[in-house]
Amino acid sequence: MTFTTFDLEQWQSLYESTVKFNLADSGVQPVTLGELVSTPEAVSQLLRTPLHYPAVNGTARLRELIAALYQGAGPESVLVTVGAAEANGITVAALTEPGDHVILMEPGYRQVSGIGLNAGCEVEAFHLRRENGWRPDLDELDRLVRPSTRLIAVTNPNNPVGTILTSGEMDRIVAAAERSGAWLVADEVYRGTERMSDQETGSFYGRYERVVSTGSMSKAYGLSGLRTGWLVAPPEVIEAAWRRHEYATISTGMLSMTLAEVALTEPLRTQLLARNRGLIRSGYARIEKWIAASGSLLSIVPPAATALAFVRYALDLPSLEVAHALRERASVLVGAGAHFGVENHLRITHGLAPAYLDQALERILETLSSATLRTDPVSR
Repeated sequence: MTFTTFDLEQWQSLYESTVKFNLADSGVQPVTLGELVSTPEAVSQLLRTPLHYPAVNGTARLRELIAALYQGAGPESVLVTVGAAEANGITVAALTEPGDHVILMEPGYRQVSGIGLNAGCEVEAFHLRRENGWRPDLDELDRLVRPSTRLIAVTNPNNPVGTILTSGEMDRIVAAAERSGAWLVADEVYRGTERMSDQETGSFYGRYERVVSTGSMSKAYGLSGLRTGWLVAPPEVIEAAWRRHEYATISTGMLSMTLAEVALTEPLRTQLLARNRGLIRSGYARIEKWIAASGSLLSIVPPAATALAFVRYALDLPSLEVAHALRERASVLVGAGAHFGVENHLRITHGLAPAYLDQALERILETLSSATLRTDPVSR
């Protein structure tokens, strides 16, 4: 049986523990447990948490906190999952069948693409165009939509390029879904990672009756280790996804959900968003200086959000060759553009401790500038 591998995640699984500098992740410097539970009272309360099987669909308190992030949603509209990865996976499984037509946004995180292909769906993409500042080609989307289109998947803000869709662009995407009655699955894990503003990116939820929004504690909150995500959707989708959740993982861990409740309760939620936006802004300032120091070797379309820099390099080498060279010669792991469907680019995470980031960037530039990389690339 043909199986499409998740190349980016395979790359990270194989190599992230083998390098000195890991810039292949997609979040910020993680929050420590001490930052999250910072008072004797909070520690005492955490230590009293019973480690039994938790509510399979998520604790009532956590679902209330998540629902409050989406206009018009209630706790019954929320299913808590093991990260947004599970939320996306069980949503696609619940909504599609072999032969269904699926449209997704590229460049992008290719999970939905692989799941769709492995389920026997017909998968096509509409594109964000670099020559247009990584804005979406919505005329292309309109051409791809058919009466039989079952699902349209987007990521907003985008991974890897950091585009935030305008309200008008969101309206066009919704209109495309409405024409065919397709489900619109919006991966919104990067809401709250805005670089240019403190205004949180708007959700697709509530713009159309067939919207599923997914989110997590990983990106905006710096809590990827909790492996806590969710989907917000109409009742029939929650029901169908819940049944698949019971096969896949049964539930998220009790401690993870307890800590997620702590993180999403004000004023800590706002404090975490501010902390992580600060890391994103500081990290991107370093990226800009680094690119400027490269001369004409590196360039970027400035991202509006995320802790990601999708950097273009002026070398006639495939991105996997370059990424392997950086891994082997500089002990730095980055994402290859090929993992996102775009060559001559590298995805670099920058919302990290300044000294760590600076050392890694110096090693990358030294390797990319070396004559031996041009004359003796890594063979794969």
